[in-house]
Amino acid sequence: MSIILGINAYHGDSSACLVIDGKLIAAAEEERFKRIKHWAGFPGDAIKFCLKESKLTLEDLDHIAINSDPKAQLFKKLKYTIRHRPDPKFLLERLRNKKIRMSIETELQNIFPENSFSGSIHKIEHHLCHLASSYLVSPFNSSVAISVDGFGDFSSAAWGICDDDKIRIDQRVFFPHSLGVFYQAMTQFLGFPHYGDEYKVMGMAAYGEPRFLNKMQELVLCKKDGTFLLNLEYFLHHNTNVDYQWDGGAPVVGNLFNVSKLEQLLGFGVREKHEELEQNHFNLAHSVQQMYEEAFFNLLEASYTQYENDQLSLAGGCAMNSLANGKIFRDSSYKKVYIQSAAGDAGGAIGAAFYVASQNSGTKERFHMNHAYYGPSYDDDYHQKLLKAKASELDEKLFLIEKLEDENKLCEKTADAISKGLVIGWFQGKMEWGPRALGNRSILCDPRRANIREILNLKIKRRESFRPFAPSILFDDVVSWFEENHEVPFMMQVFKIIEDKRKLIPAVTHADGTGRLHTVDQESNPLYYMLINEFKRITGVPMVLNTSFNENEPVVCKPEEALETFLRTKIDLLILGHWAITRL
Repeated sequence: MSIILGINAYHGDSSACLVIDGKLIAAAEEERFKRIKHWAGFPGDAIKFCLKESKLTLEDLDHIAINSDPKAQLFKKLKYTIRHRPDPKFLLERLRNKKIRMSIETELQNIFPENSFSGSIHKIEHHLCHLASSYLVSPFNSSVAISVDGFGDFSSAAWGICDDDKIRIDQRVFFPHSLGVFYQAMTQFLGFPHYGDEYKVMGMAAYGEPRFLNKMQELVLCKKDGTFLLNLEYFLHHNTNVDYQWDGGAPVVGNLFNVSKLEQLLGFGVREKHEELEQNHFNLAHSVQQMYEEAFFNLLEASYTQYENDQLSLAGGCAMNSLANGKIFRDSSYKKVYIQSAAGDAGGAIGAAFYVASQNSGTKERFHMNHAYYGPSYDDDYHQKLLKAKASELDEKLFLIEKLEDENKLCEKTADAISKGLVIGWFQGKMEWGPRALGNRSILCDPRRANIREILNLKIKRRESFRPFAPSILFDDVVSWFEENHEVPFMMQVFKIIEDKRKLIPAVTHADGTGRLHTVDQESNPLYYMLINEFKRITGVPMVLNTSFNENEPVVCKPEEALETFLRTKIDLLILGHWAITRL
């Protein structure tokens, strides 16, 4: 038996997973336990969960794999330092980070003082982990693999060919050039300073036009071999001590761009965080997205020309760009694509673990990650004890509490409530791996009601009004509602909704007529499938609006958090397993 703990540590979206004999057993992000978005540091609670889930201790582990290798690209780093002589504070900060990242044994000893680890620790290069996190759990025996993100181990992108569990990296883009840094810098310029705010720019893009694309083309240069260069006059990360905080809290990234140069280029100033959004901002967001896509598809076509393999395994933080991902089949030569549910740095934990497994495995049986349900779960007895403990807050005059053992009746009640315009908190089974709610920690609504978006954004989610919502759709019905018929189990692609269907589902239709779909099949999530199928029977619409079960915080992990969110917001009905709590 081979037992491998994979971790993503000292970076945003800290996480851990457990792989036993080449199969993923458990996986979770630290933010769900710490309740701080994108928590960065050592994933102690996630490790505890993974071991508890499998009834193991630290002593049972054969290997620990981390998705970073401080020794990777050492010659490139030295060459860059000698040639460019950056600010000494810049170098000292990088050396401090490397020192921290070499203390895994100490971290484990602090978390598990009564246990010891006697296995092997493997530091795996960052982008190799990204490629492994997609290809080694994909349905492909052979594929092109591409990783694109901010930076990791001195690279921002890497790609190559994969065959029979072997990954060969042929091309990289090195520091200081990065599509991730470009997108993050422009996100900051648009007034969204927090780590992970790039999805807000993606949401804004649908409301703008490419008025600033020519300006963006001055920032990013695409080359024929698929690589790209930044015009470094407009950026600071390569020679300035930008504030990076990755240790024990919300990640922080300081200002990445040259304010005066970028304002001069664009003709208007940096948007302050609470300043009103104007059309210029939406046009810039659209232009940023289009520039990213120009570079992304240039890379895709160059890689396809090189390998002539039409199967793609995609990873890295930029692989979370669902707008670009949705155009892969239309705007590139690739015919199949796999993107796992935690494509960003959290997924590096899986990449590190599966890479070590591939090097130590004697079996040829492939593991395919076709669902994302690898987190904590709770049974109905747990829910019942919680409801009893909270009896004083759940006064019978305010709430109706009932248990529906029959899953058909549970789904009938919930689907009927959705069809009547109510907002549902849906808490079931194992928590999803990755940032998307995929039907186990979800808020559900009727996609036919245009006013639902405003209700959710202002009264429950408490976020910007332009932010879109996704449809969870029965896979067999995709062909009747979307212009492309592909399985999208992890909500990673945006497709065009068929034009005459858009008016039927305004709550999940973006301003440009698209939708970020989540396809649901009966095998991977039978209860959620049953619920959507019942909603289809009532309304004729084979989908529900699905957004993450949270209120401007990490997605709920435990039933306590689901109940607290229900009580402090205007959610109408909470389903905890087979328990239904209705607001009267």
